Amino acid sequence: MVDFGLRIKQLRIEKGLTQPQLAERLAVTKSVISAYENEIRMPSYDILMKLATLFGVSTDYLLGMNNEKYLYTNRLSNSQTMIISRLIEEFTKKNE
Repeated sequence: MVDFGLRIKQLRIEKGLTQPQLAERLAVTKSVISAYENEIRMPSYDILMKLATLFGVSTDYLLGMNNEKYLYTNRLSNSQTMIISRLIEEFTKKNE
């Protein structure tokens, strides 16, 4: 569970959320979020799943088992998914 707290903090900031805002979304207190970010406490399975869904990452990513972030397109239409796929391909080509 390497860097769990750091990953939660980075994802929270990337999403533009404060600790109180994240706490509200998860139905926990701000002090619980602080404890997660400072690695004093680990979340329950249910909270871990909510965090993964909220941030659009896998639980493996949150727990430091891999460094891959995923892009979930389940709420997009097929044509929107195709557009996103093309953009990713273009950005990948430019970064090579």
